[in-house]
Amino acid sequence: MDVLGLGAVSLDDVLELAEFPIPGSKVRLLFRERRPGGLTLGALVAARRMGASVAYAGMLGSDEASRFVESFLQTEGVDTSRVVRRADAGPSESVILLVKGDRTVLSHAPRRRGASADGPPEDYIRQARVLLVDHTGIEGQIRAARIARQAGIPVVGDIERLDEPGAAELLGLVDHLIVPLRLAFEITGEDNAKNAASALASGRDAAVVTCGSEGCAVAEGSDPKRALRFSAFPVDVVDSTGCGDCFHGTYAALLAAGVDLEERIRTSSACAALKASRRGGPAAFPRAAEVRSFLTGQDA
Repeated sequence: MDVLGLGAVSLDDVLELAEFPIPGSKVRLLFRERRPGGLTLGALVAARRMGASVAYAGMLGSDEASRFVESFLQTEGVDTSRVVRRADAGPSESVILLVKGDRTVLSHAPRRRGASADGPPEDYIRQARVLLVDHTGIEGQIRAARIARQAGIPVVGDIERLDEPGAAELLGLVDHLIVPLRLAFEITGEDNAKNAASALASGRDAAVVTCGSEGCAVAEGSDPKRALRFSAFPVDVVDSTGCGDCFHGTYAALLAAGVDLEERIRTSSACAALKASRRGGPAAFPRAAEVRSFLTGQDA
């Protein structure tokens, strides 16, 4: 497979509002939808839609939420044959408040989730061209990242927080680190995105600091002091849910295909911008032809 993911999947109830509610108020819903979601689910769908062969091998149960998520993954062409089955496992559950394109996520994790500490088998992990890790199921993510590193398989890290035991160790196993600006500042102590990217790139292949509508900062480990800033593509934002997943999944897919860093960033940014311009979760993610057409229009 091109990209293997083991981490976060979720069942999301999305509520669109005209304005953010104040305490004690009653607010009319503009739109409501139940969607599959999660960092790894979204990234794998994005990678698949960019043409990569992908697989999910994290933990799922036999409950309705697990069946809903797995059915969606299979419909999208994601291989789930090595999912680790646990009676006490399943997706997290989130309520997403969507106000004028910006989302606020209220997340609940009632079951075991993410990477399993003892699965999938080592030989299966070694079949991947790229391993995608996040902060869900840290012990299992560390195990998989160690196996990948020993096999020379690049590890892409979609890390949003470091409050789980072992998260710092996982961070050290990531070759291509993609983190939001807030976390980049927290890790490095810097107050500038380019400086933070430079600090994070040291000892890695690359580091990307995402800055939402302000684009991202990128540095390569071969020359970490030469950080570059990439602007986001301008679009009318309708729904920002899943933009980061599009970025990470596209990056991983293009890394597996041997595409150079600047083109990975440009294409990943285009995929995220297209997603922001349309309502919906992973089912609304753009496909490779749409992304190519969008980039051609930007170059015209």
